Amino acid sequence: MTDITPGKEAPEPALFLIHILTASGAPIALMALLSGAQGKWAEMFAWLGLAFFVDGIDGPLARKFNIAERLPRWSGASLDFVIDYATYVFLPAFALSWSLMLSQPWNWICGGLVVFTGALYFADNGMKTPDGSFKGFPAGWNMVVFGLMVLSPSQTFTIAAVLLCCALTFAPIRFVHPVRVRRWRILTLPITLLWMGLAGLAILEGMTLDGISATVFSFASIYLFSVSAVQQLIDRVD
Repeated sequence: MTDITPGKEAPEPALFLIHILTASGAPIALMALLSGAQGKWAEMFAWLGLAFFVDGIDGPLARKFNIAERLPRWSGASLDFVIDYATYVFLPAFALSWSLMLSQPWNWICGGLVVFTGALYFADNGMKTPDGSFKGFPAGWNMVVFGLMVLSPSQTFTIAAVLLCCALTFAPIRFVHPVRVRRWRILTLPITLLWMGLAGLAILEGMTLDGISATVFSFASIYLFSVSAVQQLIDRVD
């Protein structure tokens, strides 16, 4: 086994495995697209869930082994942005436009706004705040579109939710990163894991949740969407 423990000069091929891990999100995204093109939305979001998992571990590995300085030729940040835009923005916008969630022309309007505002957000060098939060809605369309598809609200609600998120992309309102933000993390992290568990259940059930599961999923979504804004409001009142 190759030893790439911190503090040792790992050979470049071993370190490059972390970039390969990040780049694996590209074929995962392709598989998600192929599933979505066939209307297999549960399968598509299962692939996006795998991409979400990869995205959750490649960044910490890159920071742990100081990849930016030890492999300066390759930009892990640029690679990550390419994959994240595909899986967090473009493919969810495809699902929003191609599924039967919205009628024409709202499917094209909302899908177009998602990819447009998402592209601008990924170009924002000020998207991160000192406490680890995101400034503005962080283009987490994979979670938003997934939630809307699972809960199946009215078309009016779906359109309003999409327009609100697009507008909040440029608002001075914080959104939580469930791992990096320490404040209330003892509550935020379990709720995030609960949301993910219910999302997995929804995928297994063919993109549906009923009864108490749907209620808990809704409250978890509202919490994750608004917790940093609530903290921000508390700080201003104090």
